Amino acid sequence: MKNQQTIQGVISVIALICLAAGWFNFFSPEISNILSRRVFYILIGISFAIQAPFLSNRNFVYPMYAAAALCIIGAFLPLESRLAGMKTLGLLGGIILSLSNRPNR
Repeated sequence: MKNQQTIQGVISVIALICLAAGWFNFFSPEISNILSRRVFYILIGISFAIQAPFLSNRNFVYPMYAAAALCIIGAFLPLESRLAGMKTLGLLGGIILSLSNRPNR
């Protein structure tokens, strides 16, 4: 469990670095575009897939895998495609599932 959280945390930080690099154009426009519109979603999808089996609410496991799949598949679609928006839907779904799974304090 602890190892899973560490791996997921590292992947999430790398994903955020990719997003920031894309936003602030640290590289050429092509590279920035790839980092923020593709690599970010692939990494977030991987993070959701790693998190899924460890969710305390078992009803959220398969929806989390679905959110991961939407992120990853959407990242590989052409950016102009109407279906490419599925990656954003996957991101939002995964975030909602993650937040819903947090224990109450």
